Amino acid sequence: MRARNRAFTVLARGSFHRIGRRSVIELPVRVSGARRISIGSGVFVGAGSWLQVLGETTPPGNPAISIGDGCSFAGYVTISAASEIVIEESVLVARYVYLADHRHEFSDTERPVLDQGIAGIAPVRIRSGAWLGQGVVVCPGVTIGRNAVIGANSIVRSDIPDCCVAAGQPAKVIRRVDE
Repeated sequence: MRARNRAFTVLARGSFHRIGRRSVIELPVRVSGARRISIGSGVFVGAGSWLQVLGETTPPGNPAISIGDGCSFAGYVTISAASEIVIEESVLVARYVYLADHRHEFSDTERPVLDQGIAGIAPVRIRSGAWLGQGVVVCPGVTIGRNAVIGANSIVRSDIPDCCVAAGQPAKVIRRVDE
C-alpha cells in the first residue's frame, strides 16, 4: 500500500500546480482541478479525501488550494475552493473535516439546489500549527488562528484568534491555550 501511494503521488506530481518532496497522497482520493492545487513538502493526505477546485475564479497560474509544508490530513477530508483556501504549514486535520470557501445557492424554490450554483464566496485561511478535530466544518470567509484548536464536530462560522480553543455549533472560543 505504501509503495502504491508513493508511486501515485510521484506520477500525479505533473498534474498538480505543485507537490513537494516527501508528500504522500493516499488512495483512494478524488481530485478536481489539480492544476490549481499546491501541496507543500512532507504533507500527508489520507485515504478517501476530496480536493476540489471549482471553475476558474482565481487568477490564472495561482493555486486555489494551497497546503503548506508538514500538514497532515487524517482522511475523508473535503477541501472545496471556488476562490482561495490557504492552509499554512504544520496544520493537523482529523477525519471528516469539511473546508469550503463557498456555499450552495438555494434561493430559487423552483429549481433543485444542485442546479443553482454557488454563492457566498470568501477566502478561507487556516494559520500554521492549528488543529481541526474530527468532523469540523469551516465556512466561507473564516480565518483560524495560529496554534488554535477546534473541537470535534464544531461549525466554524467566524474567525478564531491565535492560540485559542474553540468548540460548538457555531464554534465559540472557550479558552486560550496559554491559560
